[in-house]
Amino acid sequence: MALTLHINGRSVDVDAAPDTPLLWVLRDELGLTGAKFGCGMGLCGVCTVHVAGEPVRACLTPLAAVQGKSITTIEAAGEGRIGRAVQSAWLALGVAQCGYCQAGQIMSAVALLRATPQPSDDQIDAAMAGNLCRCGTYPRIRAAIHQAAQQLRETP
Repeated sequence: MALTLHINGRSVDVDAAPDTPLLWVLRDELGLTGAKFGCGMGLCGVCTVHVAGEPVRACLTPLAAVQGKSITTIEAAGEGRIGRAVQSAWLALGVAQCGYCQAGQIMSAVALLRATPQPSDDQIDAAMAGNLCRCGTYPRIRAAIHQAAQQLRETP
């Protein structure tokens, strides 16, 4: 079945069943491999993308649920002011170790800062709780979110 998706600012037609998980179309059909497959149950966060500005788990999200909505993947996250600040802080603080979870972490951090420009540690922990990091870089993730928030506050 032909469906039109709005991904990273452009419309793309895909031929897939409406119940196909968004992650498979992004990776296998469109070559957008930033979102990874982790658990397949929406528990680890490595497949996080934004749909209509909200973080969702692409491994569980059927195409029918996103048709007509704006989808943003990690490949376009740096095009926005908040995404650039988060990516800059991630690099400055050396957040990534193995890097497998980092696309999902960044997408969740961007959504957090969009909703809460100056989050507390508790707010960061709550927003990031659904993103697992096997390398345990949680303190650097929190520090990078604070640094991005400060950068955004200082640079309008």
